[in-house]
Amino acid sequence: MKRARKTVLEPSEDLRSEYSFDYSKAKKNPYAARLKGRTVAVVLEPDVAAAFPTSKAVNRQLRAVVRAVPRRARVSRPRRGGRTRS
Repeated sequence: MKRARKTVLEPSEDLRSEYSFDYSKAKKNPYAARLKGRTVAVVLEPDVAAAFPTSKAVNRQLRAVVRAVPRRARVSRPRRGGRTRS
């Protein structure tokens, strides 16, 4: 016996006709858990992005800035709401 054909959803107005996705066949990314917490996406303005040919170049320059800027010693602040000395 033949199976009934699945109905195809109407294409969205914002997608072109050649992009007809069947979301019922979509799968989770099996590699997403590996990247969790290790990757940060930062959007650069176009004029800044034009100065850096690769992400390695961006990282190299940022590391240079981090090394050049002196770090301040951490100042411990008194806790809020705790007991005070009399």
